[in-house]
Amino acid sequence: MMAAAEVEALFTRGDGQFAFARWGRPIAPVVFGVKDETLAVVKGALEAVMALSGHKMAETDPELGSNMMLFFFRDWDELPEVPGLDRLILDLGPLLDRLKAVDANQYRIFHFEPDGAIKACFVFLRMDENLSAVPAETLALSQIVQSVLLWSDTAFKDRSPLAVVGERTILRPEIAGLIRAAYDPVLPAQSTDVSHALRLMARVGLAQ
Repeated sequence: MMAAAEVEALFTRGDGQFAFARWGRPIAPVVFGVKDETLAVVKGALEAVMALSGHKMAETDPELGSNMMLFFFRDWDELPEVPGLDRLILDLGPLLDRLKAVDANQYRIFHFEPDGAIKACFVFLRMDENLSAVPAETLALSQIVQSVLLWSDTAFKDRSPLAVVGERTILRPEIAGLIRAAYDPVLPAQSTDVSHALRLMARVGLAQ
């Protein structure tokens, strides 16, 4: 069971600000840099999380074409070579300099609708030794889960959203419950009010 403070912490950023958001439009994904078998794994993970949340997928987004882009690559210097990426990601050069300076192997950027709902998500995965050692199914599910809501930047720093049961890797039940609750149409698509954590709890039956 999770306490109210634990739910709140999952959406409270490192600067102390509570910030919750879910997708407001159907997710139209595209994956770069993987083989067909890995592409199928990523799409399978996305379909599973969409089935859990009740949110919709689409072949294309009428405004953006694709609004969830996942990039798999070996070196951050490969990204400036992607046509048009500098128009989607402002200050791409300085961002890459910061990521290289801290030897980051992943980064996620969200864009938002006028009402604060998630509009687009860009996921960058530099397949270093650590990420390459993670099974494709585990890596795909973890990334999709972290992209389906605006979690805190520290939400999964100490504990993964996934759990190992026998030989299977699954989504932790409490995280699955939060995702399902987050997409309840009764709830707003975006909130900066800490009381939103209590509203989430009420929909998953978590005890305070």
